[in-house]
Amino acid sequence: MKYIFIMISICLSLFSKDLTPYKEIKFNGIVKDLIVKNNDLIVGTDSGKLQVYDLNQDKIIQTIQLPKIKDFMGDIVDTRVASVDYIDGTYLLLSDSGIGGYFNVWIYSNNKLKKIISDQDKKSLVKARFIDKNHILLGYLSNDISLYEISTGKELYKKQISESKFSDFALNEDKTKVATSCESGIIYIIDVKTGKIIKELKSEHVDNVYKVDFRANKVSGAGQDRRASIYDVVTGKGDHIQGNFLVYATALSPSGNKVAFAMDEQNNIYIYNTLTKSLIAKLKGQKSTLNRIVFKDENTLFSASDDDTVMMWKLNQ
Repeated sequence: MKYIFIMISICLSLFSKDLTPYKEIKFNGIVKDLIVKNNDLIVGTDSGKLQVYDLNQDKIIQTIQLPKIKDFMGDIVDTRVASVDYIDGTYLLLSDSGIGGYFNVWIYSNNKLKKIISDQDKKSLVKARFIDKNHILLGYLSNDISLYEISTGKELYKKQISESKFSDFALNEDKTKVATSCESGIIYIIDVKTGKIIKELKSEHVDNVYKVDFRANKVSGAGQDRRASIYDVVTGKGDHIQGNFLVYATALSPSGNKVAFAMDEQNNIYIYNTLTKSLIAKLKGQKSTLNRIVFKDENTLFSASDDDTVMMWKLNQ
């Protein structure tokens, strides 16, 4: 039966197509993070900016510039905006401080920029996302996850998931659960409200999982072990597609029926059917190492790499 499944997958893959970018969007700096909210593309760059690109107007409609910092040599330089998010008129920015690996966290609302976590708080953060307008989920390099309350300036909990170095996290649609990945290859499913580990997904990776995504009770993982994993969160069962290079990025479509992986030296993106594991399309044209892929809908996705260009792709073009 296994061999029949493999043969069906190979036959289906023969009908896949190669696609080039539908559009290339330039930003002011190397794009370090990327999210999609309705028709807005929101990016953080290494030039200290959060920029909002309106897909309908086909232009950048807002730029938030963070103050410059001193690097370890004492030079005045732009900060790196490593993580961005948006909720109800408020933007969230996580930026490098240039001091001891500690980060600043900012919120921007009503044309006012406010620092809510300072490098003086000595937090080695990697990622931040809104849970609601008053709560932020923080991912630490030490593989701690914490729930920060903006109104009180306190962490409601801070829990170390494991002793392995943190890599990434992804929230599910209603932000009640989060999938976190680390150097161990285990993907943890955690209850956001309590920080309690609900499930461990550990059958498909043997090394660092660089990126994860979490949609429709599915989790995808992009691994240093050249494996592109897909897990069913309900059953805990998984499978993987073997790449021929490090798998740097991944994303699931809203339905969870499609998954994207960056898995070769040419920075091509492979789109698979999550049920059959058959190849749907190969997206060709990325110029440098991918760091972020996001689906807007079932046929539209965006990708960012170590340059100033975000690629827009249409699977039905």
